Amino acid sequence: MKEECLICKAPLEYLETDVLMECEICHKKENSKTRCANGHYVCNDCHMRGLDSIAGLCLQETSSNPIAIIEKMMVLPFCHMHGPEHHVMVGSALLTAYKNAGGDIDLSRCLIEMMNRGKSVPGGACGFWGACGAGISSGMFISIISKSTPLENEPFALSHKMTAKSLGQIGEIGGPRCCKRDSFLAILAAIDFVKDHFGIEMEKTEAVCRFSAKNKQCIGKRCPFFKANH
Repeated sequence: MKEECLICKAPLEYLETDVLMECEICHKKENSKTRCANGHYVCNDCHMRGLDSIAGLCLQETSSNPIAIIEKMMVLPFCHMHGPEHHVMVGSALLTAYKNAGGDIDLSRCLIEMMNRGKSVPGGACGFWGACGAGISSGMFISIISKSTPLENEPFALSHKMTAKSLGQIGEIGGPRCCKRDSFLAILAAIDFVKDHFGIEMEKTEAVCRFSAKNKQCIGKRCPFFKANH
């Protein structure tokens, strides 16, 4: 089934300005530009319900391949075809692979930080901010492992360069949105970036999308991960 509205599967529509919405699940009221054609709205928190389970997956993971790690996350019940959960998942997969490849980090602490930062990037950022949350997540990953703050020098620069590299790759493909495609692009960009700047070599393999049948806006052969291209 093509995944759109989590309530009724109707297509989503994006408004030009914020409108006060009530979440169909928790009944919280907040401003948003996103609803389905039947008027249903699901807030970011409810859309990401169950996301905390990735911490256990990551802490038990032994792979240094972030593509393989995020693919495991993508088939868990909390993960939808599109949604802000990917803004946490990209950075979490990278942190886990980085640790397993020899990176010197406290993975448990870093995953908590990634969760807090990634959840602050709302769904639809790709279209409304001009910055896909998956790309931003890769920059958050670099910021965390380099201990960047607004007052740092090199870590500050590196985290911005990482985000820029990921967004550049995402922009080259163009729209419409696909959280799976953009997550793969951000991760592959980060693997090369970490090798060049941190000397840690995470395993790098090709991603082959298994989700196109669920994506109403799939761009098909224009996507580098589309099955027919492999």
